[in-house]
Order: sequence, then C-alpha cells, then structure tokens
Amino acid sequence: MKIVKLNSEQFDKFASTHRYRSYFQSSMYANVMMKYGYHTQFLGMINEENKLIGATLLLYKEVFMGNKIAYAPRGFLFNYDSSENLKELAEKLKKVLGKQNFILLRIDPYIPLTIRDFEGNIMNLNNKGTEIINNLKKAGFEYKGKNLYFETEKSRWEAIVLLQRDIREIFAKLEKNTRLQIKKNANSGIDVVKDFEKNIEDLYQLMKGKKDKPPLSYYQNIKDSFKDNVDIYYAKINTQAFLVNSRRNYEKEVEYNDTLAARVQDTSLDQKYRDEYLSKKMESDRLVATYKNDLVKATELLKDNPNGIIIAGAMVIKYDNAAYIFAEEVGENYKSIHPDYLLKWKLITDYNNQGLKYINLSEIAGEFEKENKYQKLNESKLGFNTTIAEYIGEFDIILNNFSYNLYKKMNKEK
Repeated sequence: MKIVKLNSEQFDKFASTHRYRSYFQSSMYANVMMKYGYHTQFLGMINEENKLIGATLLLYKEVFMGNKIAYAPRGFLFNYDSSENLKELAEKLKKVLGKQNFILLRIDPYIPLTIRDFEGNIMNLNNKGTEIINNLKKAGFEYKGKNLYFETEKSRWEAIVLLQRDIREIFAKLEKNTRLQIKKNANSGIDVVKDFEKNIEDLYQLMKGKKDKPPLSYYQNIKDSFKDNVDIYYAKINTQAFLVNSRRNYEKEVEYNDTLAARVQDTSLDQKYRDEYLSKKMESDRLVATYKNDLVKATELLKDNPNGIIIAGAMVIKYDNAAYIFAEEVGENYKSIHPDYLLKWKLITDYNNQGLKYINLSEIAGEFEKENKYQKLNESKLGFNTTIAEYIGEFDIILNNFSYNLYKKMNKEK
C-alpha cells in the first residue's frame, strides 16, 4: 500500500461513490475550513495494482515548533473490515505524516454502530461494529469511548426522518405532542418560508448571545462553497394574526376547561368517568397555562413588531440525495413558542416532495430516559418518529510519541 496525494477532483470522484461518504469529506468542506486557519491535504491509499482503495481529507494546524495535529472529519473512506489493511495503513500514515511533523491524527468514522427507534430501542446492529473497533485498536488507534452525549469533533448520535412516503403517513406517526406543536404554530400565525435569497444575516442574528458561535463569515462560506446545495428557511410570525389566534385558543381552552371542571364535580356521574374527566382537565390546565403565556407574548410582540418578525431559522445542506440540518436556531425570546417544530415539519414536507431519501435533523444525546439534561434537545427531534444513527465514535493515533508527549506537557504547564 502507498499513501499518495490527490487533487480535489480525484478525491471528490472517489468520495462520491464510497459507502462512508459524507459532505464533511469533500473539497467543498475543505474550502471552507481553509479560510479559518486550517491547512488541508487529500490523501489516497493505493494497492499493489495501483488502484485507489481509500482516501481522506485531512484538516490540520501547527500547534508548536512546526508540529501538527490532524483531523480526518468523519474518518477515512476506507475498508475497516480488514485488520491487516488497517495495520498497514497506520504504519504508512506514521511514516508519511511523521516526516511532515504530524504528531497526532484523530478520526471519527461515519460507520453506524446501531440503528435505533425514537425510544432508543435497537432495530439493527452492525455485526462488524465491534470487529471494526477492535481492528482500529490493534492498528494503534486509541478508542476515546462511547460518549452518550457529544464527542470532541462531530456528533456520535443523529436523528433521521425517513422520507419518500405519503406525507399523511409521516404526520400520523409523529408523537402526539409534536403534532400538537405543529398544529398550534400553524394556527397561531406562524409561517415557514424558504428564503430564495439565502440571507444568512437573519439566521445569525437569531444566535445573538450564543456562546462559542462561529463567525458570520463561516456560514457565508458554507453557502458559497456548497452553492445550490444550500437552503435557508425561516419561521416568521404575523404578530397581528398571532395575537388574534392566541386569544381565540386561550378563550376556547378556558371554556373547555370550565366544562371539564363541572363534570369532575358532578356527583351524579360514576367515579370512573369523573376520574377520566379529571385526567382531561389536568391536560387542559396545562394548555390553558401555555395559551395564556402565548397571549401575553403575542401582545408584547404586536406592540414591538407590528410588521411581523423572524423567530427561527435553519440552514440545510443537500448531499447524496438527502438533506442535513447544518444550523438551526430559535430566537431566545421565542423558545417557549416552539417554532422549531413547524420549521422542521416544513423541511420534511418540502424534501419529501423533492423525493429525497431522508432528512438528518442533526445531533441528539444518546440518552433516552424521560429525564436527562438534554431532554429538550431530544424531544424537539425524537418526536418526529426519527430513526437514530449511533456511530462508532472517535479514535486518536499518536504519530510521534516524543513530540506529542512534549506537546501535552507544555499544554499542562500552561
């Protein structure tokens, strides 16, 4: 096996048909990262017949004294099933990259370990998953562990909605609360529109106050690099309609709540039915409180924004006949309205109409208990009857022990 450098055209051609392909392993993504201090290389793996059998994009930075740390986003495009091939690849990488003063390489292969339903139950298990992990370990890669939450670089858990189905069937299988949120938003004066001008500024404005957010130019460069494969959507609120509909929803629910209260107190009814009405009233109590908050919010919004306002947005990358939510944000003052549910439903509807295979709603936490610290993040995605992809996670390989240990020592002292 030989490690050779590829140009972007050679790399993209190989990547376009590989089973582990990802838009992160593309020249488009490389072009973006080069503008933020990263250097790039496209490497190819050639066998004895001079056939290209693997490739990878490397992103890297110098960390000290000319030494570099590299990252292969979503791992190598390579056959991980063969332990011997991985050992040989690791040896070649150490020689080739070691000469270029690389001291560490990180990968996070785009290999599903399990496929689960929205409740976390395993539907399919990669029978070679454990073998691939062991093959990487034998080749010298350190397994960073199966993180239930988030890895260093990319998410290990992602929520996917399968498309190419009747949209009524998709909607019917959504979780009850998700359907209610979609209907409530749609009936409250919120509309989701595709921005054909692809204005990034409004999406970025929604991120105001968010810690560690990339610069505006990052999203602009993603748009410019992926060109026609980027879509921008916004949820907009008609503040006049929102106030009218919020008042209507509140008054209607209060009336229904009063009816339920009367039946709960009606001693002529059997206790069984009174208990049923009590259960319905408790749910109605929750809705009354929600609609009351919406009414207060609607009154404030109309006063401050009589011409309407953007309250949520998303940037989507289309790749390999699928759609991926690259960025999604709800304005801080509008999170209680939950416009992201209607926003996602619009994406699902549009991309289903376009015939795409699926939409990737992006990262979730790999924790499926009702109570967990990422409960809100998960609920906003799992309720769409999503299929969960769990990937095998991150691996590091040290390319130069002496320089890497020195680097760790220097960082520890800092």
